[in-house]
Amino acid sequence: MESFKKVMDNMKTLVKAGEIVGVACSGGRDSISLLHYLNSIKEDLDIEVVCVNINHSIRDTSERDTRFVVDFCRENHIRCYKFVIDSYNLARTRHLTLEQAAREGRYEMFRSLIKKGLVDKIALGHHISDQAETVLMHILRGAGLSGASGMAMISEGIFIRPMLNLSRNSIDEYIKENDLTYVEDETNSDSTYTRNYLRNEILPKLEEKFPNCQENLANFGNICRKDDEYIESLVTLDAIIINKETKTVKIPRNYFIYPEPIVNRMIRKAFNSIDIYADIESKHIEMIKALVKMGENGSKISLPNKIFAVCEYDYITIYKKIPKTNSQCWVFKSGRIKIDGLGTLIIRKANNAQITENSLKFDASKLPKGVMWRFRKDGDIFEKFGGGTKKLKSYMVNKKVPARLRDNIPLLASDNEVFVIAGVEISEKVKIDENSKNIYEVILNQTNN
Repeated sequence: MESFKKVMDNMKTLVKAGEIVGVACSGGRDSISLLHYLNSIKEDLDIEVVCVNINHSIRDTSERDTRFVVDFCRENHIRCYKFVIDSYNLARTRHLTLEQAAREGRYEMFRSLIKKGLVDKIALGHHISDQAETVLMHILRGAGLSGASGMAMISEGIFIRPMLNLSRNSIDEYIKENDLTYVEDETNSDSTYTRNYLRNEILPKLEEKFPNCQENLANFGNICRKDDEYIESLVTLDAIIINKETKTVKIPRNYFIYPEPIVNRMIRKAFNSIDIYADIESKHIEMIKALVKMGENGSKISLPNKIFAVCEYDYITIYKKIPKTNSQCWVFKSGRIKIDGLGTLIIRKANNAQITENSLKFDASKLPKGVMWRFRKDGDIFEKFGGGTKKLKSYMVNKKVPARLRDNIPLLASDNEVFVIAGVEISEKVKIDENSKNIYEVILNQTNN
């Protein structure tokens, strides 16, 4: 079909020879037509095409739709991966709407397939009407230029949308010409869902007054994308500290003096750098900028999906809250201790008193009996190196230890007296002198917190 040549042209730029493309297929007309077409051109592109079907456990007919997709794949000799996610449980446990939970679960499954090497790309059946809905929805939610750009033909390097510049009419014609059957998702008529409300209630009324509004919205998105990409090219993350493992990113506060369009994109890139793409809107960007102006160390704001931003001295830190682990304790001996969300604690005998990077050395013979590694408790005290006893909290504040990390830093202590604060300092009481022979070294390998 002539119009579907656009899909072929798009695919030539979206995939490489030898790649495995997983087509997300619900059994609806868009995804069935995409699966059918990509399967028909796979040899021309030298790719393998497989099907990925996800049952979101929302509709009574979901299993029926999965059976339809499986039968379609069998008839067309397409390998099919099928999965079930409990969207209601995800919504409840993550405090999301059902719509958000289904999307999160779906994309997590896609990323898992990529990570396992079962597919190289995931092809999605979005088209011009979907793009128009997305652009309009983002504008109505207060998005900036980036949000108004809508969906990209390729995102995160793995999600491709080869039908994004194809009209719904072209898809209907393809279905008819190839005599394809498909299933109808009855929830598409449920306008309580945001996207369905725009699709069923708003866009038809706009089409009555503005017959080309969907194409115009999609074109507007493309214009916004080009402008946004240019401004994005001016943004640097050079001094931003990123930790993908702990989902933490630290932005120097002096970066916020740049022009507002640069700052806005810098913040979005910071979120993206730790794989946070959804639910961050313009209002959240403004909240972070207001936090910088507030300026008080320790000031914190709450963002969607249990994300927080906090003023930490010279940085604004964006992070997921680390669960407290202060009920755990360990006997003092050589070995390694994994501290969730912080890093690894290494304890070992040392041959000399020479201090190396990230290490603390102390005289273990000066420790009282029964000393244990644990986390901080109320009433903890610490005799700082050089003399003078302070409350542990006050000492950590003076040493500029971020408040979000204080409960998770391992302490070598007996009763309420702390002798070693891992990664920070040792007590005056266990310092090494000329008679020290039982020397231990402690290294806290933090993950750039």
